[in-house]
Amino acid sequence: MDRVQGIFLFIRIVETGSFSKAAEDLGITQPTATKFVASLEKRLGTLLLHRSTRGVMATEIGKLYYEKCKIISQEINEADDLASLMQSKVRGKLTISSSVAFGRRVLTPSILEFMSHHPELEVDLSMDDRYINLVEQGVDLAIRMRNLPDSSLGSRFIGMNPWILVANPKYLQEHPSPKVPEDIKKHRALIYTTAQSDHRWSFTNPQNQTEVVEVKGPFISNNLSSILSAARAGMGLAALPCYVAHQSIQDQVLQPVMEDWLLPSQEMHAVFSSPKHVPTKVSQCIDWLQGQFKGEWWKGLPPEHIE
Repeated sequence: MDRVQGIFLFIRIVETGSFSKAAEDLGITQPTATKFVASLEKRLGTLLLHRSTRGVMATEIGKLYYEKCKIISQEINEADDLASLMQSKVRGKLTISSSVAFGRRVLTPSILEFMSHHPELEVDLSMDDRYINLVEQGVDLAIRMRNLPDSSLGSRFIGMNPWILVANPKYLQEHPSPKVPEDIKKHRALIYTTAQSDHRWSFTNPQNQTEVVEVKGPFISNNLSSILSAARAGMGLAALPCYVAHQSIQDQVLQPVMEDWLLPSQEMHAVFSSPKHVPTKVSQCIDWLQGQFKGEWWKGLPPEHIE
């Protein structure tokens, strides 16, 4: 057994507390594992492991040796991953799922650019505001907002999705702009029903104080584009993701309201079916997306025609 294999064997012995389990994990016999450790201890001139009927435990020196071996093993794995990455190509069919507004406005241009770098890749992009079962639907990658519940799925954080309170300037001429959350009770709210707790909007001020206000209004929808249209038409206040509201703010059709009080931002996660075996096409796409969502990323989106 070479020294690199020996490093991985020693790590597994310490972590499992068993020569037999470690040997099984590495596909070798227990006598081979025992012989290697004995040879290693002889070469180093020190005892690394305590053996007893209760199992195997690292000595004080063994614990230090284990920590160094862990660092070495991580470097080896990273080197192997890099070598594999450099030799592999992103190819085949990649099935992606996203919400409608995010998929149309944000994900589509980003994925099209990603595909331009990988001409052998085919993408099937499905957009639906309902959560789907990745395994049942055969989806390789889904983009999901908010904190994720524990599950057997793999996930990687890719960025933050901030929200902003906006209104049409004409609406604000008729209804004085709110200064604090309590003032919103006097206003008509345009309510998106799948985020920001629906009828309860939460705000945080610069002093990190949080206030929650009950809202009501003439228009409720589970579609962000519909809420945007209602806000542009001057029907009331709307809480929208910055990527949805940004162009309308640039066009001066909407303006930010109560900017000192922040709405909660959503975490964005790339979710995939298994955390253990992630295909290259999936991992490379996630790496790409992580690079897209830095800083005020919504300001870099391509212009969009809005009815």
